[in-house]
Amino acid sequence: LTATAHAAAPGITGPTFNLTAQAGSISQPDGAAVYSWGYGCNGAPTGFAPAAIAGAFCNSMQVPGPTLIVTEGQTVTVNLSNGLPAAAGNTSILFPGFSVTATGGVTGLMTQEAAPGGSVTYTFTATSPGTRSYYSGTQGDLQVEMGLYGAIIVLPATVPAACTSGVHASNLSAESFWGEADFRLSQAAYDHASTCYDREYLFQFSEMDPKIHNAALAQVTDITTCPGTGRPTCPTTLAVPTEPYQPAYFLINGRSMPDDMDPNYASQYPNQPYNGNPHMHPGELTLIRVIGQGRWQHPFHEHGNHVRILARDGNLILSQTDATKLGGRLEFTTDTTPGQAFDGIFYWTAKGLNWDAYGHNPSSNDSNATLPCTPDANGYNTGAPTAINYYEWCQDHNKPVQVAPFGDVASGGPTTLPDPNIFTNGPWYGGSPYLGPDATLRATGCMHT
Repeated sequence: LTATAHAAAPGITGPTFNLTAQAGSISQPDGAAVYSWGYGCNGAPTGFAPAAIAGAFCNSMQVPGPTLIVTEGQTVTVNLSNGLPAAAGNTSILFPGFSVTATGGVTGLMTQEAAPGGSVTYTFTATSPGTRSYYSGTQGDLQVEMGLYGAIIVLPATVPAACTSGVHASNLSAESFWGEADFRLSQAAYDHASTCYDREYLFQFSEMDPKIHNAALAQVTDITTCPGTGRPTCPTTLAVPTEPYQPAYFLINGRSMPDDMDPNYASQYPNQPYNGNPHMHPGELTLIRVIGQGRWQHPFHEHGNHVRILARDGNLILSQTDATKLGGRLEFTTDTTPGQAFDGIFYWTAKGLNWDAYGHNPSSNDSNATLPCTPDANGYNTGAPTAINYYEWCQDHNKPVQVAPFGDVASGGPTTLPDPNIFTNGPWYGGSPYLGPDATLRATGCMHT
């Protein structure tokens, strides 16, 4: 996997952030350019993270807004300028979970707001690690729908010693051997030895009703152009209906499928810099940061293994009887509740699939089929971190998959895979449950057990 393929959790570093709220358009796979509002950078940010990702940018409008990356204990300052059309009125930012001091601007219902062309400053202490959302506190039913939301990630001030040795060091050794970069923002999600991780990804789920966006554009245009037209009265404020709500686009990090599989900071998405295309190896602890930024729940199923919930809205869940142990439950499908964030550990092992996850097939004359798989005490091939099949579940080594038409694992006699070009998403699916071009080629053709 090339470095650009990894999703990671890209963002900008502080602890001072100069943001602006502006209008722009975001693209959809059907060719639509949807009028939206978004937070962006007011000038060059202090820096970008992870540093291993090349080509990072932070334009003056993006959806979601820039991911703000800070460290526990830091004093965070966010200066917001209102660059929205004057017809949109005031705007603001809420930071749930933090004690915020707001200065400047004008008094709003929930916080100090920036008037059109004005600014406001928010200051708070990053009191605890974790993932949280931020979003507009002004006419939220419209402004959040239009795209005024983002994420803030607080990294732990101290990394537990257990997170820099043992299996984690071996996993990094394997990544380094194959030319992959370390995309972690830290080695631990929280100040707790059981929150170590090897990779991390941020998923912000939302949906979008284009009727609302089109109505906002029409009204902004009317309010802006009406004076001087001779009309007896001109509207001065927006009155965009946000119900009934009928979303037509469903977004991960501001993009719809398959756009969210393209790299971070792809030039074709100037206002949608973040992707949603995670990659991991068997045996790695993958930290998933998830935020429900829309109105609807979005059940999210992580295939192969359950997810251990670490925390919700930055609140680490510990055992009520032993505070040294995690208390979050294992979930088969994680729920993305509107307005809520959670952190979880996804540990994918390929254990018990009853077929070789690496696509080895002893009858294929593939040199990789002769790779040894020596089980450790837990049944995994962990003795050679630089081996292609590092962390393979040895019990399924060399077991070919039995494939039925349309790629479903099945029983019965041997079958032939269909031509992947006949699928609607042909470029994204090779017709095989094995992922990657090499594995797909090994798996195509007549297969049998």
